Amino acid sequence: MSAVGVPARHKNVNRAEVCDQNFIEFVKGWSGRSVAAAPALDAPVLPGSRCSRRDFEALFESQLISRHLDLMARVLRVQNKVFYTIGSSGHEGNAMVARLTRHTDPAFLHYRSGAFMAERCRKLPDMDPVMDSALSFAASAQDPASGGRHKVWGSKPLWVIPQTSTIASHLPKALGTAVAIEQARRIGHTLPVPQDAIAICSFGDASANHAMAQTAFNAAAWTAYQKLPAPVLFVCEDNGIGISVKTPNDWIHASFSARRDLDYFQADGLDLAAGYAQVANAVDHVRRTRRPTFLHLRTTRIMGHAGTDFEIEWRSFEELMAVEATDPLLRSTAIALEAGLHTRDSLLAMYEALRARCFAAAEEADRRPRLTTLAEVMAPLAPYTPDKVAAEAARADYGERREAAFGGADRLPEKLPPRHLAIQINHALHDLFCKYPQALLFGEDVAQKGGVYTVTRGLHKTFRNARVFNTLLDETMILGLAQGYANMGMLPIPEIQYLAYFHNACDQIRGEAASLQFFSNDQYRNPMLVRIAGLGYQRGFGGHFHNDNSIAALRDIPGLVVGCPSRGDDAVEMLRTLAALARVDGRVAVFLEPIALYMAKDLYAPGDGEWLTHYPPPNQAMPLGEGRVYDGSASGQPPGASPGPSDLTIFTYGNGVPMSLRAARSIAATHGWQVRVVDLRWLVPLNAAFIAAQAQAARRILVVDEGRQSAGVGEGVITAIVEAGAGARPLRRVVGADTYTPLAGAAFLVLPDEADIVAAADALAQADVAAA
Repeated sequence: MSAVGVPARHKNVNRAEVCDQNFIEFVKGWSGRSVAAAPALDAPVLPGSRCSRRDFEALFESQLISRHLDLMARVLRVQNKVFYTIGSSGHEGNAMVARLTRHTDPAFLHYRSGAFMAERCRKLPDMDPVMDSALSFAASAQDPASGGRHKVWGSKPLWVIPQTSTIASHLPKALGTAVAIEQARRIGHTLPVPQDAIAICSFGDASANHAMAQTAFNAAAWTAYQKLPAPVLFVCEDNGIGISVKTPNDWIHASFSARRDLDYFQADGLDLAAGYAQVANAVDHVRRTRRPTFLHLRTTRIMGHAGTDFEIEWRSFEELMAVEATDPLLRSTAIALEAGLHTRDSLLAMYEALRARCFAAAEEADRRPRLTTLAEVMAPLAPYTPDKVAAEAARADYGERREAAFGGADRLPEKLPPRHLAIQINHALHDLFCKYPQALLFGEDVAQKGGVYTVTRGLHKTFRNARVFNTLLDETMILGLAQGYANMGMLPIPEIQYLAYFHNACDQIRGEAASLQFFSNDQYRNPMLVRIAGLGYQRGFGGHFHNDNSIAALRDIPGLVVGCPSRGDDAVEMLRTLAALARVDGRVAVFLEPIALYMAKDLYAPGDGEWLTHYPPPNQAMPLGEGRVYDGSASGQPPGASPGPSDLTIFTYGNGVPMSLRAARSIAATHGWQVRVVDLRWLVPLNAAFIAAQAQAARRILVVDEGRQSAGVGEGVITAIVEAGAGARPLRRVVGADTYTPLAGAAFLVLPDEADIVAAADALAQADVAAA
């Protein structure tokens, strides 16, 4: 295809206008020869091509729809009728991937996927890619993908799972979905898609360098190396540039063409006639072999990264002209004219008709309602149906499976003597696996070894490798797998070995799993229960990686639920509620396990056994947000009891609970105070009403937070107290220092202890004296 000349007058105009005019001038100036008669619908559009006329005509229209959506967005953005201008121009060849795959193949798409979506819409009747896209561009509340919360490519009926970041963070969950498709057969789970479905994941050449992309490629190869199926099609749409940074020439081919166990295919995304067979070969390969496959799709990028990218400021005019000459629509135009599918006049008429259709849809979308209240915006973020969750958490209709798993009716955990936290969590996990046949537990060392602290011991032996298994040592991929299993209707229970390790992979929860309900308007969900061992005070296995008391990264994630038990019975009831929350409302939850309390048996004195608890019967669960209040006993008040007056109320969680209970005895003896200890139990979201009620009944308040002084849970507790009007009471915080945790005994210098709590109470007493 010859380069298209661009008059000098175009040097100072919007490049979108240039590309638009290029197309028109190319059609008008076309001087090639058409065949005598157009081919039949099922005949090759050009001799030797595997792309039929029928295929080509559909693909070409999808390309043109995508282009006119881009042009429309650039024009109407300045009128505040459209709010997104990252376009698909130059990438329209990805329509071939859509045509050659099925609408039941889960697709995770990057933002240059307009043609893919237009083409996939053909798979089902009554789908309108133009109006649906216009509603999304306009941030309309009627946008069928996100309900106006973001411009995303997504569709529930078309199995396009919305992505927002798309800078490689979607690759791990795409691979996880592919693995889940195969895992379902091994556990007898009924998939929501056909058993031979594949996962599709598209991204750019620049994103291929991202750590999250590389971890997905590595995990895919790691899986295939072990002869385990992972039917994912990685589609690298290589346009040679990332915003303004050029990809080294031939880098993608050099980097990926010879990777072991990541099967490599190339295709020309600029030429439908040539590229169609190449894409078909890749799709056929991944569906047939069930192996991870890398499709290197040649594309280009015209009209800049987005509407605000004025390429002429950093790219030479000659280079811009050369890039615009590779516009795939020009090649498709030449094919249409050469094959006799159009005359120049009919093609221009089609082009302008699609322009009018896109602009009309955009104008109509601008008249549709937008989100206007905070309640509307947040509606899909954190759905919660308490009655249904409570009923599911208390459901105990799996008695036979329980007896088989625990070795008989007389060995059920509720019939055993009191046990410590680690054993009760272990029993609760066995229980959940009996209750939910679709539950999977996985992570580092969780299978035969039973975890670093043996919390998962016996699960692998009872439920076998299809449901309890080790992963590679990669937290990003562990959480990516969890999202994949959730996509396919399973209940993933991934383990992150230490809280410090979660920080390596935080975006898989913050940017991906927890955001999906919000950005899909609750059409897609990532139900999961993430177990994380953490917090401080661990002896003999120290350092900041094993004593991580920073949960700020968790508290900052919208929609996330974080529970933190301090004793065994609480842990059991909390796990049941979290699992029910995932199953009923699709929520993402973290179960934060205090390592130092795993084996704790005693509370006040060696051998007293007062931190051992009985196992709650299977129909007993803890409501979300319910704290436990200790008022002079180790068992605490009955749930929901009205708070009576106290001289001092201590708010705390995790390790702070038994520590505060011990300190409370000393404080009561010294000052004659009635001391109440409040275990928050639920750290995200904090139950502000519960905190306020307890604070209102207190004369003095201590907040004991083993986290750091900055960004700790205690800040949220104090905010709830102050906002409830209880902040006038004498109040102090006992918190950890703003530092990393050192090794050995020095670790306890940076964490609060019982003496600190007693000293804070003494300071409150002295303040009373001074005030009197």
